Amino acid sequence: MLDANVKNQLKTYLQNLKRPVELVVSADDSNKAKELISLAQDIVDSSKLVSVTYKDGKRTPSMSVINPENGSNITFAGLPMGHEFTSLVLALLHSGGHPIKLDAQIIEQIRQLPGEFHFETYVSLSCQTCPEVIQALNMMAAINPNITNVMIDGALFQEEVTERNILSVPSVFLNGEAFSVGAISVVEVLNKLDKNAAGRQAELLNKKSAFDVLVVGGGPAGAAAAIYSARKGLNTGIVADKFGGQVAETVGIENFISVSKTEGPKLVANLEAHVRDYDVDIMSNQRALSLAKNGLFNVTLESGATLSSKTVLLATGARWREMNVPGEKEYRGKGVAYCPHCDGPLFKGKRVAVIGGGNSGIEAAIDLANIVEHVTVLEFDSKLRADEVLQRKAKSMGNITIITQAQTTEVKGDGTRVSSLVYTDRATGESKEVILAGIFVQIGLVPNTEWLKGVVDMTPRGEIIVDERGQTSIPGVFAAGDVTNTPYKQIIIAMGSGATASLGAFDYLIRHSEETDTKAA
Repeated sequence: MLDANVKNQLKTYLQNLKRPVELVVSADDSNKAKELISLAQDIVDSSKLVSVTYKDGKRTPSMSVINPENGSNITFAGLPMGHEFTSLVLALLHSGGHPIKLDAQIIEQIRQLPGEFHFETYVSLSCQTCPEVIQALNMMAAINPNITNVMIDGALFQEEVTERNILSVPSVFLNGEAFSVGAISVVEVLNKLDKNAAGRQAELLNKKSAFDVLVVGGGPAGAAAAIYSARKGLNTGIVADKFGGQVAETVGIENFISVSKTEGPKLVANLEAHVRDYDVDIMSNQRALSLAKNGLFNVTLESGATLSSKTVLLATGARWREMNVPGEKEYRGKGVAYCPHCDGPLFKGKRVAVIGGGNSGIEAAIDLANIVEHVTVLEFDSKLRADEVLQRKAKSMGNITIITQAQTTEVKGDGTRVSSLVYTDRATGESKEVILAGIFVQIGLVPNTEWLKGVVDMTPRGEIIVDERGQTSIPGVFAAGDVTNTPYKQIIIAMGSGATASLGAFDYLIRHSEETDTKAA
């Protein structure tokens, strides 16, 4: 099943096992089941601490990773390859006693959760976000045997996906009821299960001393800024909703200089690991609510906590732009999607639309055309904006229709899922309807600056205006990355602007050291 190189890597990883791990495989005569049996045998051959037994299970094919000592159970329904192979390796390591990279306080909180929690997580093996969610729930299952998690390959178990009306992944169910859709972290899961968790976290944050530099945002710009600040010996903190930002949802990255090809989740993991090499206080799963100055700068969080700092560096990035038409919000996750790589496999053999004729839209159409029956591309302008090579590729495919001068006006459905899309032909004014099952929105990004309106100067698009040092209209407040008016929204440019803004903050602190030291005292 595994090639020689992967087998050698697996053996190296499994040397970290400290206690026995049992694999329980449920298989039939299908090709997927045979591949799963082969994978299980490769794992057994890689460590003397791993054994395998075969039993009939609820889902076939499936493989459970069990810790015989505490009874923890992590199940993979389907063949955990692609991005999910890492989730399998981590499940083996965590079940086998390898330390889990969570704060001791979080681990104890998971261990003390009362009740039983049976999670079922539906994924597609091409989904960039899914492994993050699987790994979060698997870590919780490895810590507390009253928590179980089953990763379900939605494409393989299509009947379940249809029955539960799942049109977006990762889709998590808890004890048979819908729990979450999209990215969710360990802390966010705990906050939903333990209603007092957020309050306790806020109390701890309120006790923190003032930072020299507080970075708001954990994407490439924020990571670069934190590293540069820490290397200058500054007391640095990062507060972020999630680490990685939009990069975590990026599939192929081929223009990151010195790295010929990588993937979003891998780059995000490397970014976080690099930041953790330094003495940076990372405060994840916290969303900024307001910024004010009262001697020091104060950033208030949605959790109720307030963080203080001598300087603030804003790197909150951007999010997918929405169509803002009737039906979009009602059918989000029910046919309206924003990540073709994540949700595309759920529309296999169906008709879909892509909104947007830029590079991201045409790339999405090309990818989807290999999965779905037909793709209709709707572009508002009179011509596509994608690179010519992408246009030629799309036009050469027999199941892609491109419609220009099309203004989307409504998303329709039957109450549970999308059934059609209505658009206006801007050349004739005629209203037209396209019957379909899914709509993938690819019309650019919106800066995450709503919480800063009236605080710092912005462009009409909501981008923070910065000077050549990354400083905003407020001395001591800097900004970097996609949230700013810097042209060309690229990962490598965001990193550079993060470094620039961090050096700008350092320079500001040097020139205002007496002032900031007095206010911090």
